[in-house]
Amino acid sequence: MWGGRFESESSELLKRFNDSFAFDRELFAEDIAGSIEWARALEQAGVLTYDEAEAIVNALSRVAPPTPAALSGAEDVHSYVESKLRETIGPLAGKLHTGRSRNDQVATDLRLWLKRAGTEAQALVRSVARVLAERAYEEAGTPMPGYTHSKQAEPVTFGHWCLAYVEMLKRDESRFADAVARANECPLGAGALSGTPLPIDRKALADSLGFAAPSANSLDAVSDRDLAAEYLFAAVMLLSHLSRLAEDLIFFSSDEAGYVELPDSFATGSSRMPHKKNPDVLELVRGHAARSIGELTGLLALLKGLPLAYDKDLQLDKEPLFRTRDVLAVALPALTGLLAGLKLQRDRMRAAASSDLLLATELADALAARGVPFREAHDIVGRRLAESLRNGRSLRDLGANGQITDEDLQALDVDRALAKRTAEGGTAPQRVREAAKRALGMTRQ
Repeated sequence: MWGGRFESESSELLKRFNDSFAFDRELFAEDIAGSIEWARALEQAGVLTYDEAEAIVNALSRVAPPTPAALSGAEDVHSYVESKLRETIGPLAGKLHTGRSRNDQVATDLRLWLKRAGTEAQALVRSVARVLAERAYEEAGTPMPGYTHSKQAEPVTFGHWCLAYVEMLKRDESRFADAVARANECPLGAGALSGTPLPIDRKALADSLGFAAPSANSLDAVSDRDLAAEYLFAAVMLLSHLSRLAEDLIFFSSDEAGYVELPDSFATGSSRMPHKKNPDVLELVRGHAARSIGELTGLLALLKGLPLAYDKDLQLDKEPLFRTRDVLAVALPALTGLLAGLKLQRDRMRAAASSDLLLATELADALAARGVPFREAHDIVGRRLAESLRNGRSLRDLGANGQITDEDLQALDVDRALAKRTAEGGTAPQRVREAAKRALGMTRQ
């Protein structure tokens, strides 16, 4: 594709270091689509006759995807497609690259790929959010301990816990959508860096490939990889959120907590210990979240010092994207299945949520409701709780005293505590059901 200027063959070492076909073959479908529309644009510009364009388009439509056996024969996916085209239609294949560069070609291929990957990620995110919203509706009134600083804090419901992650996933979906919308511009026609010299209708070309508009500046078009970085960032945030969910569920399923049991189909065992039921899916989600941060950091470091316009460094932008998409394609469905099959130990969750430690705030609120300043009520209940812990007796067992009445002690009820949280966004079961219904409506769109 570029050898006329050179008098000797490329070194095998150069080929091993330079060639990218081993991984950029992932862009095969996009390269075919872009080449077909470029051929039609060349016909409209008068560069190709109708018969020439039809011959090229028909031949491109018949090019078979590369097999592992073909990997050693081409520099990249673009040269593979052109060589297969030449095998079919001969020298006419050489006309396809008129006015086009591999710089705008790969930028277009990658952007088409990223648009598809971003849309795919949105669907995967909605699937996880949907199963969480379904569980939230089912478990809207199931009490469990809520935590701050990894210490039991106040009662919430399992449904409310599910919806916290639904909110995160809604933001994740919007990040993928925003990134795709912001980068919905077609680089094809930018040439190597200065724009194609042909009278190409770039607006029509962009429309034919599903872009909203052609890119506005040819220098930027061939070197812009913002969408690649934004896709990775959206994936990092998504996996970071799912890592938090995984961390919660690993603890919830531990022998010490015992709030949930993982479904057999999404857990593993031990080769040594017959009793083990391990949360490998959750641990792998947590691990991939860590690695995804490295993928993003690597790409940002690659981009931050590049001069305009195209530089070969940009060949290294693709593998992190391909790996990340593969991870999302497996991790999110696995997590969806795990969440759908999760078994709740409701009695144990209720018992844990009903402890004095979690309901102490309710007692302080009861004192405040009858006029005791909250800071004073906080101190009264704190000292009473310390007394109960010293004596190994519950607050109810200690009973009323000069500062806490029998009526105040009625506040030590988990269902009553949950039902009070009726403010927007609260954990009251009715609020959780309403929020779950709204979330289910959005995830089915």
